[in-house]
Amino acid sequence: MRKAEQKKPSWSDLKHHLRDFDRQSLLGLIQDLYAANKGNQAFLHARFALGGDVLAPYKATIHRWVCPDVMRNQDVSVSKAKKAISDYKKAVGHPEGLAELSVFYGESCMELLRYCGMEDEGYFDALIRVFEQALKAIVQFDPQQQDAFLERLDRIRDQGHAWGMEGVMDDLLAEYGFGEA
Repeated sequence: MRKAEQKKPSWSDLKHHLRDFDRQSLLGLIQDLYAANKGNQAFLHARFALGGDVLAPYKATIHRWVCPDVMRNQDVSVSKAKKAISDYKKAVGHPEGLAELSVFYGESCMELLRYCGMEDEGYFDALIRVFEQALKAIVQFDPQQQDAFLERLDRIRDQGHAWGMEGVMDDLLAEYGFGEA
């Protein structure tokens, strides 16, 4: 078969091969995946609630990419920061964890904006989308759980005034029942 005609492997193809694995072989494969990279380790730690703070590696990734060390000439990457939230969602997806990571994303963005200007529209658009993602998670909680998250979102909104985002954030808060339109 020529390259252009070759089928891309799929989950079904992999599943077919995994059926032949015994327990030891499957454990060996998982061990190899675990050793292969920190992302796999974070996924497995989160999935099985291992260690102290399973959110810590996801938070470190978020902070690194939306609030880089400008003295080290590090780049900003909204997509890499948002991928950390997506990776957590795939690993566990608990609403509390998603809310925490989304609010932390906003706090990290505001930390960068406090000491360094930003004129990247994509950065601000992503911040608004993640702010809404936090609200989608928080609206599911009982009022006592909501309060701490809403206090933090309110600080983000207040800090967003300097960057022209308060109107959009106010509208989102009202849309989710946490403020006035």
